[in-house]
Amino acid sequence: VQLQASGGGLVQPGGSLRLSCAASGFTGFRLGNYAIGWFRQAPGKEREAVLCVSDKEGPTYYIDSVKDRFTISRDNRENTAYLQMNNLKPEDTAVYYCATERTSCWNTFDYWGKGTLVTVSS
Repeated sequence: VQLQASGGGLVQPGGSLRLSCAASGFTGFRLGNYAIGWFRQAPGKEREAVLCVSDKEGPTYYIDSVKDRFTISRDNRENTAYLQMNNLKPEDTAVYYCATERTSCWNTFDYWGKGTLVTVSS
């Protein structure tokens, strides 16, 4: 499975961004069969899990600080997942990664894409 995150950039506090994660794989690959998660790593900090979705579990928020601001969705026909980020704050500045797991948002993620940098600054 190959993943490519995109959509990062510089945004002012209070602004919005939508990140995309395009997935591809073997013949017949369907992103809808996988859990897909978004993770981030801020400068000087460890990577943290942000949000995930799977057919079994629906949206799973790993951290409270994004619950009212970030949403996850996916277009299974396009094998693409999205992270909509609203009301961005400077503390959201990080490299954002998408990853997949075969069944659950609570298992170890198997496949990772390269990240996309989000910078929230005035």
